Amino acid sequence: MDFLDYAFMQRALLAAVLVGITAPAVGIYLVQRRQALMGDGIGHVAMTGVGLGFLLSWSPVWMATLVSVLGAVLMELIRWYGRTRGDIALAMLFYGGMAGGVMFINLAPGGSNANLTSYLFGSLSTVSESDVTAICVLAAFVVLVTLGLRRQLFAVSQDEEFARVTGLPVRALNLLTAVTAAVTVTVAMRVVGLLLVSALMVVPVAAAQQLSRSFAATFAIAVAIGVTVTIGGTVTSYYQDVPPGATIVLLTIAAFILLTALATPLARRRARALAARQPAGDPAECAIPATRQPGGTVGV
Repeated sequence: MDFLDYAFMQRALLAAVLVGITAPAVGIYLVQRRQALMGDGIGHVAMTGVGLGFLLSWSPVWMATLVSVLGAVLMELIRWYGRTRGDIALAMLFYGGMAGGVMFINLAPGGSNANLTSYLFGSLSTVSESDVTAICVLAAFVVLVTLGLRRQLFAVSQDEEFARVTGLPVRALNLLTAVTAAVTVTVAMRVVGLLLVSALMVVPVAAAQQLSRSFAATFAIAVAIGVTVTIGGTVTSYYQDVPPGATIVLLTIAAFILLTALATPLARRRARALAARQPAGDPAECAIPATRQPGGTVGV
């Protein structure tokens, strides 16, 4: 536990715990909406915010939050109105975000692509006190939204038409989900990195679904997996001097494989037990009467 003696590791671990909570908390709604790669797209857009932060000598975290929120809102508008050319518009948005980030950071005084690397793949030693403050504020917003509006967000994620009929503000909730996903990306970029954050939003949820089908249980298990792998990846990165983002994502995939391997025989055992509890045949009164077909054959 000697790593706790260092202030940068204390900051990194606090950020890792917050990332482990927020990423799966938002990811469960994205998985339900079949928008698993939304976090990846927002991460591309957020690169422009990071570059602007360096260019304008402002906090890259807050600037990335602003730009990624605007990008997430634009993505939702494209999803609503750009039915024919929406995929092309999204591609230009994503790749334009990457190009803008590289361009702005090279135009910044003393800026270079090396400054961008820690935001793309995560870095433990560069998590500052101001970063931790921003991450805490943004993580609090994400937790309040994902827990406080869980029933409404779940309803919209499952069936937008049904949610609209029941009187829910579907478009406002969709925008809120997109904004929350954008905030989560900026929360996670200092630990996991912009290019890898989508995996932490999706894979823990997929792993949790191997063990449970209920929303509440899946939510809790996914968050537990997220916290475990972010702490484990951060500590491993300290001792082995490996990239934290890549380590966390690989641990997350390993957790998915392990839980899948454990869940498969359990599912088979439950299926056999359920089949054993069912009666061998239908009761006589429930049997479907046979009808005689032309030619003397019997059919149903």
